[in-house]
Amino acid sequence: MTDADQTQPTPAGTPDSAQGWAAHGFTGDPARLLDEGSLVRAWRNRWEEAPDRPVLYDDTSGWITAAELSRRSRVIAGRLLGAGLRAGDRILMSCAPSVDLVVTHVAAMRSGLVVVPVNTAFTRDELANVLHESQARLCVVDDPSRIPEGPAVARGVGPAVALPDHEAGHLDLAGPDDPAMLVFTSGTTGRPKGVMLTHANLLSSAEALRIAWRWTPADRLVLSLPLFHMHGLGVGVHGTLLAGASAVIVPRFSPDAVLDAVRTHRATLLFGVPTMWVRILDSPRVAELGALRMCVSGSAPLTPEAWHGLAEAGGQRIVERYGMTETVMNVSNPHDGDRRPGSVGLPLPGVRVRLDSTSEDGVGEIVLTGPNVFAGYWERPEANAEAFTADGWFRTGDLGTFDHDGYLRIVGRSKDLIITGGFNVYPRDVEDVLRGHPDVADVAVAGEPSAQWGETVAAWVVCHGGAAIDADALLAFAAARLAAYQRPRRVVFVDELPRNALGKVVKSLLR
Repeated sequence: MTDADQTQPTPAGTPDSAQGWAAHGFTGDPARLLDEGSLVRAWRNRWEEAPDRPVLYDDTSGWITAAELSRRSRVIAGRLLGAGLRAGDRILMSCAPSVDLVVTHVAAMRSGLVVVPVNTAFTRDELANVLHESQARLCVVDDPSRIPEGPAVARGVGPAVALPDHEAGHLDLAGPDDPAMLVFTSGTTGRPKGVMLTHANLLSSAEALRIAWRWTPADRLVLSLPLFHMHGLGVGVHGTLLAGASAVIVPRFSPDAVLDAVRTHRATLLFGVPTMWVRILDSPRVAELGALRMCVSGSAPLTPEAWHGLAEAGGQRIVERYGMTETVMNVSNPHDGDRRPGSVGLPLPGVRVRLDSTSEDGVGEIVLTGPNVFAGYWERPEANAEAFTADGWFRTGDLGTFDHDGYLRIVGRSKDLIITGGFNVYPRDVEDVLRGHPDVADVAVAGEPSAQWGETVAAWVVCHGGAAIDADALLAFAAARLAAYQRPRRVVFVDELPRNALGKVVKSLLR
């Protein structure tokens, strides 16, 4: 936490973040979140407390214990260090989810290396771009043909890193401020930016979630998320190991695959993105969710209709939360107490949140500070200057509102704000209304240029089961529920919306 964090007053009208922390079961000094010093030291403490406890499973490796994870990660760390890598060097990883991949990730972190996780769908050229930007010294990929040519780049074949064995020496030496991960943003709006995350960033966020979600060694997570992103890696893997809990890795999602894993392994937790939850809701097995202690949704908004459907059919009041690459996790609905559909909840322990440039309707840009906030963009001083306020708070680029109890609702991205005839239109408001039509399965709203109005509202709509909807009837449905300036002027029917690997709509591809 910076001096600015401690001395800057909270703006009038901003909810008291400490009240949110208390709702999550945390009081006192946020510095407590860093008591164990670094993520890798905290993991080692859990392994030493219960070496025989099962921690990771996949269908290839079976169960491995804490002691085995410690031993296997030491072997891989030796191979990495024997290849000439040293603390602070970058290692690029792009592999399908597996126990072997987690072992290699843990080994790199224990060695003081900086992990650069990369989407497994990236092409050779896209990998080359990240390799150039990160200056990684080693690539670990499933398919060696994807690795770009480069004389300074060693090649690791498969997540087990087929390099010669070597003595690892002393591990787990990284301190709180040492870099741990360099994660590149999606780059859908331009050149990707490398987000530098320290061990303190990762530890504080994982510890905040451990407290807020009552995560204990008794928990078992079914993990069917990509392991190149903060949701699967920074929450699922890091949180599991910090809590001394266990995880079942399901490399390819399907409702049957995850529900089979829940039943077979008596799981207590399931994390997913909205597209996963909607598919489970449509499954005849949705009631099996009732066996779980908690289900969490993130990475994109879950519609209130889906939330209520899962509560009714699956017996789960889904916990929605809010995070991003630059800050890991920020806000969550509480484990105990009111979970509000359409809201991402209250600030997590250590995180302070406020709204800047608030308009008359109470919408403002979400800015935040805390030990979870990243160290800055990799070699991008101009981006860093734009990313932080004068008092050092991070500008998320997301727009939100607080309700009277301090719960945060995200209404869209600032770059997606539609200004039509001088009025602000938040796409989420229009999307929520259109999703209320019984024949609408999915929808995305964006602005289109207009000489008269500056922008007009357009909607891209996916129909249930291919059912045809009359555009005029849908517009009339919207007109009865929206102010005149909010109403779509054009409707485009599509088979599906363009989404990235985590279910977020890529609105730049709509137009």
